[in-house]
Amino acid sequence: LKVRVVRSSPPSSQFKATFQESYQVYKRYQMVIHKDPPDKPTINQVRLVPVSFEDPQFNSSFSQSAALFAKYQMAIHKDAPSECGENEFTRFLCDSPLEAENLPNGPDCGYGSFHQQYWLDGKIIAVGVIDILPCCVSSVYLYYDPDYSFLSLGVYSALR
Repeated sequence: LKVRVVRSSPPSSQFKATFQESYQVYKRYQMVIHKDPPDKPTINQVRLVPVSFEDPQFNSSFSQSAALFAKYQMAIHKDAPSECGENEFTRFLCDSPLEAENLPNGPDCGYGSFHQQYWLDGKIIAVGVIDILPCCVSSVYLYYDPDYSFLSLGVYSALR
């Protein structure tokens, strides 16, 4: 048995070189031990979208994200439809005091507020609202399609 410690943040060349193999071990483990279905979202189905109405990806997915938020709030938190419309969604999860900033030594995506969208079969099934800051990533909120609760997307998002 050989054990190696490889830097994951910032990712070292060893981490990058073994990422796919490590991910496959993780996926097999999740399927066998935790009974995750094989169609659980993969890294290729997760999009990091800046929270900005000037961003084309954010704009094109806004209505779908807002509708998913309403479905989640009504099913999980028993909110009334009037409490989870697009205005409430925007105020709660899109208006951010953080300003987007791209620094040369920062992450490729930059710093600021993001929606981490989980896509399956062409539709958003979960959104993690996160703030990426110089010294941390802050998980602000996560909402998901209750029809996919069996995927444990909150746990997956937290680990990711």
